[in-house]
Amino acid sequence: MEKCASFLDQINHRVGMTARWFALLMVLLQFGVVLLRYVFGFSSIALNESVLYLHAALFMLGAGYTLLIDDHVRVDIFYSGLTRQGKAKIDAFGHSLLLLPSMLALLYWSWPSVRNSWAIWEGPLSVGGIPALWLMKSLIPAFCLLLIIQSLACLLRQILVFVSMKRQEQDG
Repeated sequence: MEKCASFLDQINHRVGMTARWFALLMVLLQFGVVLLRYVFGFSSIALNESVLYLHAALFMLGAGYTLLIDDHVRVDIFYSGLTRQGKAKIDAFGHSLLLLPSMLALLYWSWPSVRNSWAIWEGPLSVGGIPALWLMKSLIPAFCLLLIIQSLACLLRQILVFVSMKRQEQDG
């Protein structure tokens, strides 16, 4: 189970290592947009939209990595004071009954829109923008799949915690 979880972790690790560069690219591009506009008087809707696309890609593709490194938002009222087994129970509950079902539902309900967008090669958000809205909409299923993959890896690890605790109870 640990090998399987580690394999799943590697998917999000690699995507996260790639997506992190979007932040730098986004800042440089936004700087270029401002420079072009206020120094040279040149404005481009496509350049402005490219910052939006990078921002969307950064957050949508980085969500699984954020879960991998346990940097997601957590309302930590009781969690920090719990035992390892208590934390594992809460995490297993959250992954199996909250995160996985919500990502599967989002994937299911968003897929027709994404499929239609690809079918017509949906154009830009604005006139003169990037003619690839289909690409941005594709981030929705990618987001869902990356979170499902990472949630499964986390769930496998919680199961390993339960198994090790059960063994300790039987041995001790």
